[in-house]
This record gives sequence, C-alpha cells and structure tokens, in this order.
Amino acid sequence: MKALAINGSPRKGGNTEILLKQVLEPLETDGWETEYLQIGGKPVRGCTACMKCVENRNGRCVIEGDFVNDCLEKMFEADAILLGSPTYFGDVTAELKALIDRAGFVALANGGAFSGKIGAAVVAVRRGGGTHVFDSINHMFQISSMIVPGSLYWNLGMGLDKGDVLKDDEALRNMNHLGQTIAWLGKAMTSISETTPFPKVAVELG
Repeated sequence: MKALAINGSPRKGGNTEILLKQVLEPLETDGWETEYLQIGGKPVRGCTACMKCVENRNGRCVIEGDFVNDCLEKMFEADAILLGSPTYFGDVTAELKALIDRAGFVALANGGAFSGKIGAAVVAVRRGGGTHVFDSINHMFQISSMIVPGSLYWNLGMGLDKGDVLKDDEALRNMNHLGQTIAWLGKAMTSISETTPFPKVAVELG
C-alpha cells in the first residue's frame, strides 16, 4: 500500500515536515511505500470555478503549469493521503488551500476518485488556531467520502522555530500512533474490500 504526505509549509525541514515524517515512519516499518511532497513555497494558483474538470472528466485540473496536477496523479494512486500545514492566521497555507480546492473538485468531478481512501490532517501550530486548520483539511476528506482515522488527540504539534515540535513529546507520540492506526486501517480495509466493495459514489456537479 502507498501513503502520500503533502506539506503545505514553505519552510523546508520545518515543524510540519517533521510531524508528517513521524507519521510515515511506522508505515514504512509496516512495509508501506511512502512519498513526501512539499507544495508550500511553490507557485500554485487557486481554483477559478471554471467547471472544466466537470466538463472534461479526465482526472486533471485545466490549470496547467503548476504543481497541482502532479500532486493529483500521486493522490489518485495513494491509499492514504496526509495533508500537513502550519497555522497561518488560524487556517491552512494558501498553497494547501489551493490544492484542497482544485484536487477535491477534480476528484468529485471524476466519480468521487478519493472515496474509500484514508485521509489524515497534520498541523503545526505556535499557540492557537490549530484546530481550525485541522478542521479545514478534514472537511475535504469528509466531503470526498474518505476514511478519517483518529489518534490519541488532535494531530497537532506545538512549535515556532524549526525543530521545536521535537520537544512536544505528546505530539510525537500522537503522530507515531496515527501512523500505526493508518497501517492497521489499511490492512482492515484491504481484507474487507475483498468481499465487500466500498459503496460507489454518485456525484452530480453542475
């Protein structure tokens, strides 16, 4: 199975990256294929509501020239999708929001292409606003008929400077447990899907 982690932070080696990779570790130990991508800091356009994805239904956003369609291909291939973001004025980064809007819309336009996948939000926060970031990411997962596993707490890590989250023992335990939970859930879903297919998603847009 494959897990894809996408980081909405523009800061390489920062707290969001550390947290995402903490989740990936137990998955790698369990034999999962994992991939880490950083969309933060790249030029990413927002959704223009052109509805071309509904018209074309080709699994791509009509906006070319940025990182979104590359992410989309990998998201379609993955069994579990982790979306991570630092807290910017109580919400996700602009780059991650653009990905959520465009990827989520394309997936819905293509028969609910994310349905039945595992989705997990991971958030780095200095002090407050992190639960709203967590909710913003989970809204896309839930609208997309994805399976959202719980863990020991909200998937938040506290820190401002690079590496500060490494001092947040509770967050690190939570991320490790989240990775283990995703690994367990992936096995359970694989076993069930052999006899009981995931409900088909009938999406009508426009």
